[in-house]
Amino acid sequence: MCGIIGYLGGREATPILMESLKRLEYRGYDSAGVAVLELPKNGAATRTSVTKSEAKVDTLIEKLNANMPTGKLGIGHTRWATHGKPTYINAHPHTDCHGKIFVVHNGIIENFAELKAELKAEGHEFPSETDTEVVPHLIEKYYKGDFLAAVRAALNRIQGAYALAMFSSDDPELLVGARLNAPLVVGLGDDEYYVASDITAIIPYTKRVLVLGEGEVAAVTPLGAEVSTLDGVTVKPKIVHVDWDVTQAQKGGFAHFMLKEIHETDEAIANAMRGRLTDDGLVAFREFEASEEELKKLQEVVLLGMGTSLHAAMIGEHVLEDWVGIPARAMDASEFRYRRPTFGEHTLSVVITQSGETADTLVALHQARERGALTVAVTNVIASSAARDSDGAIYLHAGPEIGVASTKTFNSHLISLYLLAMRLAQANGRISLERRRELVEALRALPDQVRTLLGRDKEILALAHKYSQYRNFMYAGRGLGYPVALEGALKLKEISYVHAEGTSGGELKHGPIALLDEQFPVVAICTASSTKEKMVSNVHEIVARQAPVLALVSEGDSSLNGVATDIFEMPAVEEASSAILNTVMLQLFAYHVATKLGQDVDQPRNLAKSVTVE
Repeated sequence: MCGIIGYLGGREATPILMESLKRLEYRGYDSAGVAVLELPKNGAATRTSVTKSEAKVDTLIEKLNANMPTGKLGIGHTRWATHGKPTYINAHPHTDCHGKIFVVHNGIIENFAELKAELKAEGHEFPSETDTEVVPHLIEKYYKGDFLAAVRAALNRIQGAYALAMFSSDDPELLVGARLNAPLVVGLGDDEYYVASDITAIIPYTKRVLVLGEGEVAAVTPLGAEVSTLDGVTVKPKIVHVDWDVTQAQKGGFAHFMLKEIHETDEAIANAMRGRLTDDGLVAFREFEASEEELKKLQEVVLLGMGTSLHAAMIGEHVLEDWVGIPARAMDASEFRYRRPTFGEHTLSVVITQSGETADTLVALHQARERGALTVAVTNVIASSAARDSDGAIYLHAGPEIGVASTKTFNSHLISLYLLAMRLAQANGRISLERRRELVEALRALPDQVRTLLGRDKEILALAHKYSQYRNFMYAGRGLGYPVALEGALKLKEISYVHAEGTSGGELKHGPIALLDEQFPVVAICTASSTKEKMVSNVHEIVARQAPVLALVSEGDSSLNGVATDIFEMPAVEEASSAILNTVMLQLFAYHVATKLGQDVDQPRNLAKSVTVE
């Protein structure tokens, strides 16, 4: 949600801000703006140029090209509305009463109403409806000639979540960044510096990144970046080297990022296994080195996620119970935070978050740690909040995912959870050498199987165009097919805006079947599994209600010939492998339905890539 970019260096700031905001569009937003501290000319006073758009970044860029601000210090923002509609006035950056302090903000300030009332009583005026606007006014209140000190004083009054980039026209060589419960990094270039909410924004400029911790402030000057706490205590900065290439954040000839990223699934799942899995099925995670003794003591696993990550957790639950033989629970992180946890020190809590910054999931992680659980984050972002706050991390190594709808990272999550299950089974002696080798063979075959499936894109395109006439869909599956159905339905509705819902095959006749008729097709997951025959029976029940059926079946299976309206044959593989292959097929199906309907699949309305607020 939202995007931040700040620049301080020897080059013109505006073109860098423009390019970076374009790279941040994928996060989801509804308005944009920049503020540039312009260089004084002919003895004139320093001034800040502010340009905003209540629409897309392209509109903002048109305005900037028409009147290009010149200056070496600036900040930019893409806003996803929380407080106040997406209007010009509500767009960031925001300023104080005297137009000297400029701020962009991601997150939510929970006590803004109280602060706003206090500041209004002191004479401050607030033209916008945003919570963010209290920040520059609060800094103004405490400003006594030391901008950094005023920032710290203001932030000590703020409750909630924030990532902030700020400057003052009185301090033309100081760019300040701060974070609490929202991501922010500082890019370290050659005599130039960047503050960004997302590494993707600054990949073309630098691969050396300083990652801010919770409640930390970065003071960036031409001499470098210094990090301190809100109390002014100096902190040793954490610097990481990013191994992404700029071309990974570009479309590479594909029509959309989403399509490109689906086609990167084979490489993504290979990367998730690389260096972690031996021929004998022994698994080791470099960033999660829990001892055999710790793992043997585990009595249950709790998997926490939201949206696509929750569906991955549900698949992980099945696999862990099957392979490891201990109880596992997949739980919605946003609801978990309001429950009274019943687990403790003999529990492994697995937090699943592509960005590593999902707000509700982070709260659930902290609750799990407070209960004494061993914690591990399964995430794509090195040094993200989830990774730093957990006892260990399992990184996806999937490369940047720009499309808002998660595709390749979902399957990377599944591979990571499969490996985790093998690691736990290895620790408790549950899984035989023969079975481990079978699983290794199945997992290592997956990249080639995914490539073969992607080569059948034209078949999937034809099916998608045929079914794009319908406005309602049901997805149904059993066992691992149930969360796959949920994920397939989620993909379709979030990028095509067509109503779709997922259900288990067993639950179908307990209510959802009432919706079915000739205008309500069902996508049925009927690939080989212990519950396949039950799903075949469910398809007969569906067909009896005149609903069209698109059935996914294993290669050579003729049990639904003449029954299902359309049949798509999938490779005959292990059920865990089938969950990944079926998902790839359904991702392509959703993509082609959405593009047939003319939707913007990379930036679906109302959605954000990283949900950093509750």
